[in-house]
Amino acid sequence: MIIDCDRCVMQHTAACDDCVVSALIGLTAPVELGDDEGLALGALSDAGLVAPLRLVEPGEDRETAAG
Repeated sequence: MIIDCDRCVMQHTAACDDCVVSALIGLTAPVELGDDEGLALGALSDAGLVAPLRLVEPGEDRETAAG
């Protein structure tokens, strides 16, 4: 999984404030996560320990992806 904030249509919105990239990783450059890291962040998010990934790529439904 490659997370590139520059491709996120939610960039520079309130969604950034509650995105695991901004909150935990603190990066806005492309970040590459392996399957294990993606699953771990998902589990932490599901448990309420970190913010969820708010990445919405062009063409995706903002409402569905923003959760």
